[in-house]
Amino acid sequence: MANISIPAHLRRSRSTLMSRMARRLGLWRQRRALARLDDAALEDIGVTRREAEAEARRPVWDAPANWRL
Repeated sequence: MANISIPAHLRRSRSTLMSRMARRLGLWRQRRALARLDDAALEDIGVTRREAEAEARRPVWDAPANWRL
């Protein structure tokens, strides 16, 4: 059986895709967690309920520019 190697540029593409997916999953989880905080916890971090709900509704591809690589 012959060994088949994946070209380096395809390995990097796959790695980049997996990294992006992992970051988006993390962002989705953070936004869900933010939406579940009670009012006291939101007050502790200086976020209003309205701001938390607005952030939680944002799609995963709508990330702050400094989070994108």
